[in-house]
Order: sequence, then C-alpha cells, then structure tokens
Amino acid sequence: MTSRERVELSFKHKEPDRTPLFEYVLLPPIADEILKRTMVEYMSDKELWFRFVEEYGLENAVKKYVEDRIDLSEILGHDMLYLCPNPVPDQIYFYDPLEEIGLRFKIKAEDDPVERLIERNKRVKDLLFNEYPEESFLVYHFAKQEMSRRGLDLPILAPAYFHGIWTDADLMQVMVLEPEIAKEHFSLATKRAIKLIDVYISMGIDQIGIGGDFAGKQLLISPEAYRRFIMPEVRKCARRIHEGGRYSVNASDGNLWSVIEDFLIGCDVDAYLEIDMSAGMDLRKLKKLYGSRVLFFGNMDCGTVLSFYDETEIRRITFEILEAGWGDGGHIFTASNAITESVPLNNYLAMVNAYKEYFNLPPIRL
Repeated sequence: MTSRERVELSFKHKEPDRTPLFEYVLLPPIADEILKRTMVEYMSDKELWFRFVEEYGLENAVKKYVEDRIDLSEILGHDMLYLCPNPVPDQIYFYDPLEEIGLRFKIKAEDDPVERLIERNKRVKDLLFNEYPEESFLVYHFAKQEMSRRGLDLPILAPAYFHGIWTDADLMQVMVLEPEIAKEHFSLATKRAIKLIDVYISMGIDQIGIGGDFAGKQLLISPEAYRRFIMPEVRKCARRIHEGGRYSVNASDGNLWSVIEDFLIGCDVDAYLEIDMSAGMDLRKLKKLYGSRVLFFGNMDCGTVLSFYDETEIRRITFEILEAGWGDGGHIFTASNAITESVPLNNYLAMVNAYKEYFNLPPIRL
C-alpha cells in the first residue's frame, strides 16, 4: 500500500495496512542529528533563513530546504508532509498571524485594548487588498517536483491558522468589552484564511489546517465565547475546503473537552491535530466518541514524555497510542506538537522504532 493510499483510507475511516506515520514539526537540532548535516528551518529561525536566502538565492534555498525535509521523511518512513509557506525577504510572513498583526505593526502602547484592536482591524483590512506573494509558495512546487523525481507521493498538509487566541491579551479583553469589534477581528481572519485556502486548493494541497490555539490546561476563553466568536468562522473555512475537495484539519493544543463537540462537529472538520495528552485529551475516549466521523492526529506528548521519560516508557506509550487509535482508520501517528531541542535523539528514535516494532517493520539505525 502506498503512503497516499494509507492516508486516504484513514481519512475515509477504512482500515489501512498500518497506521500512517507522520511528524507534524521536526526542528533542529534533532533534525540535524538525523540528517547528519545542518538544516536551515524557517519555522524556528527566520533570521538564519534570510541570511541563507541572501547567500544562495531564494529558489536555491527553498530547493535545499525541500531536499532536507523529504530526506527526513524518507529516513523516518513518513507517509505525509507538513509544509508552511516559505518566508520571502521584504515580505510579511503571513503564516504567523499573531506576529504579523500584533508585533510588527507599531501600535501606540498607551491606547486601550479596544483601540488597539480597532487599529489592528484597520491594518488587516488593508492587507486584504494584497495578494499573497507567489514566491511564498515555492516550497510546495519544489516539494511536488522533488517527490516526483524520487518516485514519492506524500500527501501535504499546509497551515491556514488565523482563528487562534494564542497569547493575544488584547483580543481576549475586547471579546468581553466590545464584542462587535472582536467579531470583526474573527470575520477578517476568515477572509484572510479563505484567501490562502483558495491558493492551496488551486495548487492541489491535500489537507489544510485551520483554527489555532485557544487553550492550555483549560480554555483561555469561555466555552460560550468559543461558540460565539470562533466556531462559526472556522466552519466557514472548513466548508470552503470541502467545496474544493480537500480535507479540513482543526488544530489547537490544550484541554478542549468543554467545547469538543463544537470544535469537531460544530466546526464541520475532518480531523483534529495537536491532541494534547498532557492537558488530558485522551485518544481512546476521542476515538470512541467521534472515531466514525473525525480523523485524529497524534497524540504522543512531546513536552514531557519525549523530553523526559526513558526509552522503555516511550515504547509502552507508543504502543498504547497505536492501540487506542486503531480500528476503521481514523488515526495518523505523530507527536502532539513540535519536536524541539528538549527532545533527546534517543528518545525520539525510541518512539519511531516502537512504531516500527508494532507493525513489524525494520528499525531505524542512524
């Protein structure tokens, strides 16, 4: 069975030959250790990326990045890829909406949160007149070319995360103080997301991530606020993705139990990414409640289990996750979020090789 067939069956809730394997975000230095060379990753260090682009040129830099990412996938045996638009010098990096509208814009510190959000909304309206730079999508063109050259066909997941709360204290306050202004913020987020979604659909991207973080150990906003402000807007994005014949993937860390029905069914999404084991999101329970309708990515905990547990415990937990996710497709194995420098290489390989052992595949030896 090919990787594409394996992933497609999982989304259709039909049983593949094995659970697809994937890594959402795999960053240096662990990526460097696996590749045995230095990788320039713009998701973790945009300043280094821009120096890299200045030295080698944008197209050559993106091609090198794509080679590194696909090499990682081949070494580890991944069945799909997560790729973000590549930053372009002198252009706003629209992948990170909070950075774009909250940090780069110079908004007077003495203004109150309502006034700051009004100003931000005005700036976003101006952005809507601009097209996303075509050069930011080189990563997808080159990835498809490189996979074709190697005889690979890995489905691609791309981000359109514009509806998160993240650390946006102004937004959280305005949702209480001036709800209509907050509603405008989320409506503009939808327009920006759909503009990006349409680009992805035209490029043949298979899966599109929507939503964004709004929880930790508990929600950052009330369940009522989620239903009022965010759920209807994320649903618009999901339906646009479905109209284009692609899969919608809702993403957020944290404990989502108080809004899980809204997050999955209310938002009309196909999948749930960033399932946070450490915050109490149990894959077995999720699978029992929604396994016939929603695909689950995950949910190996990267912050505690992969960072601090021993290899025996990591193997045991990997087996438990695979068992919890098995049955009628609907599961793709990955960590809950980014693999960063806190994760020792041996721990990461313990997880990957536990997966290989579970499905009687040969282990990875670096």
